[in-house]
Amino acid sequence: MIKAVLIDVDNTLLDFDEYVKYAMKIGFEKFGYREYEDWMYDEFCLINNGFWGAYEKGEIAYEDIMKNRWNKVFEKVGIVGDGIEFEKFFKDTLFFNAILIDGAIETLEYLSKKYIVCTATNGPYLQQLNRLKISGIDKFITHNFISEEMGVAKPDNAFFALALDRINEKQRENKEKELSFDNLIMIGDSLSSDMLGAKNSGIKTCFFDKNNRNKPFPYDFKITKLIQIKDIL
Repeated sequence: MIKAVLIDVDNTLLDFDEYVKYAMKIGFEKFGYREYEDWMYDEFCLINNGFWGAYEKGEIAYEDIMKNRWNKVFEKVGIVGDGIEFEKFFKDTLFFNAILIDGAIETLEYLSKKYIVCTATNGPYLQQLNRLKISGIDKFITHNFISEEMGVAKPDNAFFALALDRINEKQRENKEKELSFDNLIMIGDSLSSDMLGAKNSGIKTCFFDKNNRNKPFPYDFKITKLIQIKDIL
């Protein structure tokens, strides 16, 4: 029986895609680069996903993404600029931006009345905490599992094992029964970090396919809108 919900943050609860478009538009103007065009976002996604895929496999460090991704994007879209400087602008601006995915608050309100709700996200600790706070999401969350603070990232089994350990620490404090992986479900938009990582740990999975990509993968459930989780849990 499900007792706790792990839920991803970027592109699951908060709309990272829309933030990227916003940051590229205002950032290119701020630094005097060429005007932003929609096709540039697609190039960012290809490059960014490649970096994060390598990071999830342990092939590169998080710092490698921060140092290199915007220089790669600039090369692709024909901009001469300082990618490291733009990365700082991008992260500083992201710290104070939280665009909610449609249905996020309603879904969390529903889940928090029935389950222990925990975020499970790869990223900088203070940045993610602040974005959860300014979005209003934080009041529904019992635990925040954030890779920078935990020292391990999804899809590593150790990420999910540590998350379960921390949930059970609280269970023991409250003199409540400890949970097992069978009592958890992971909701997220990434097949590689969310679905694969959880599945490999024996955790049930719910794929948030917000763009209806219909990619084949042995997840347990699929939703295209967050609020559809009511039909599952």
